[in-house]
Amino acid sequence: QVQLVESGGGSVQAGGSLRLSCAASGSPDHLPYMGWFRQVPGKEREGVGVIFVGTGITYYADSVKGRFTVSQGNAKNTVSLQMNSLKPEDTAMYYCAATYGGGGALDPRSYNYWGQGTQVTVSS
Repeated sequence: QVQLVESGGGSVQAGGSLRLSCAASGSPDHLPYMGWFRQVPGKEREGVGVIFVGTGITYYADSVKGRFTVSQGNAKNTVSLQMNSLKPEDTAMYYCAATYGGGGALDPRSYNYWGQGTQVTVSS
């Protein structure tokens, strides 16, 4: 059973930075797609940034392009999200997710494995 564990959430003022990390365990293989999603109460979960580990190709939501960077870690099945120039509207629960493939890269329905989430709060 694949398990994902996130770390690095917290509170920051607008304009600040945070770095989220995620490690997956229980998979004998490299997980090809890993990335980050976020959700606020009453809204659907949305894709933030995803990486295709095999090629390093990344996909981002328009709202975070130029501010967030997703990258794979040195260890197998690890991924990070560097968030800069944070805005109050970035406040959400952030989830790490992974899949072996299929579907849209930023579509939550494409992902089979999810972490428990880590809260990010940006104050103005």
